[in-house]
Amino acid sequence: MIIDFHTHIFPDALAERARLTLIRNTEKFGNNYQPFHDMTKAGLVRAMDEYGIDKSVIQPIATKPSQAKTMNEWAAGTQDDRVIAFGSIHPDTDDYRGDIDRIAALGLKGLKFHAEYQLFYPDEPRMLRIYDYAFSKGLIVLHHAGYDPGTPPPFHTSPARFAEVLRQMQGGVMVLAHLGGHAQWDDVERYLVGKNIYFDTSMGTEFYGNERLTRVIQNHGADKVLFATDSPWSNGKDEIAAIHSLPLTQEQIEMVLGGNAERLLGI
Repeated sequence: MIIDFHTHIFPDALAERARLTLIRNTEKFGNNYQPFHDMTKAGLVRAMDEYGIDKSVIQPIATKPSQAKTMNEWAAGTQDDRVIAFGSIHPDTDDYRGDIDRIAALGLKGLKFHAEYQLFYPDEPRMLRIYDYAFSKGLIVLHHAGYDPGTPPPFHTSPARFAEVLRQMQGGVMVLAHLGGHAQWDDVERYLVGKNIYFDTSMGTEFYGNERLTRVIQNHGADKVLFATDSPWSNGKDEIAAIHSLPLTQEQIEMVLGGNAERLLGI
């Protein structure tokens, strides 16, 4: 089974506007990212069929506290035999426990945070409280990590900050997108490789280079790396081929492409 642990879609009525907004945001900073599907659930599933992906995990982001309830209810409604959903809360919420309780009750698998859109630092005391409560409810926490093509530097996340989070964490499963910190991979290897945290491979293998990607997987542990595309921002077919091309054992490749995600998601 191949599971894409990090994807994005929007409600049908909002998808085209969201697509154009995100493209414009990247163009502001000299980037030209073009999505590989229309950002609807149907578009995601068509891409999955084309690329040979069995299941995808959608990762919504609440950019203000008032969005969380409606967004999480919508995310729960997308779930079926192909799509699994995380929820999101905003760090400025007045009731993080209530927000997390509702996410757990909806059957969502975790929380997605994006510090550049939500404007926080991952090692703030308020965030540590949120993580601990989410973990107590059996939820996974997934962070955007490092550079984002649609926002300006300096960035709120760094491997050193996540290392401080790990120092204070009381158990639980945390995943860092973009191999632990997009465009910060020297520091990922310095501060995070080998620690009790998961990396996803999203956006994308061409940035890491085969030598670094192989080294990180071997040194961190293939059992703590999750295949992901950041769909619609990278081509799943190419990403899968890149993983298969690495000098890893078949067992390691199968763990990365789906086995680890099956274990974490309880599939």
